[in-house]
Amino acid sequence: MADLSRTELTYSDTVRPEWIDYNGHLSEPYYVLVFGYATTNLMEVSGLGEAYRSATGASLYTVEAHVRYLREVAVDAKLVVTTSVLSLGAKKLRLCHEMRVDGTLVATEELLTLHVTDGRVSPFPETVAARLGEYLGPVPEYAGRAIA
Repeated sequence: MADLSRTELTYSDTVRPEWIDYNGHLSEPYYVLVFGYATTNLMEVSGLGEAYRSATGASLYTVEAHVRYLREVAVDAKLVVTTSVLSLGAKKLRLCHEMRVDGTLVATEELLTLHVTDGRVSPFPETVAARLGEYLGPVPEYAGRAIA
């Protein structure tokens, strides 16, 4: 893969009242929901969106995820998720999302994903791989850790 300069990719959302749990803060599944929207955003900008899936039968499948919940998040908080590609192979993509509120890191998600066509792992098209490569970033110190 050519050495490409990194472009920052962000997704923004606002915490809705129905996402708040009985403890008064963002409930676990909604962190993952927002991270899922950020993954969809990466798929759209890299050429792996719904039009691609409809035309090719191929998509990105998550096979492993690691979420860290670092801070409580309140209703109406403005969420900003930054997405980086940590590594890119012929058929797999490892990426990281970092969620912030007012600049404070509140959660992270690391994903291992596979490019799948008709139920089988398949290589990324060259154009898609090149676009994904534009989002290559440094691997954060927490990436790759196991639960301790």
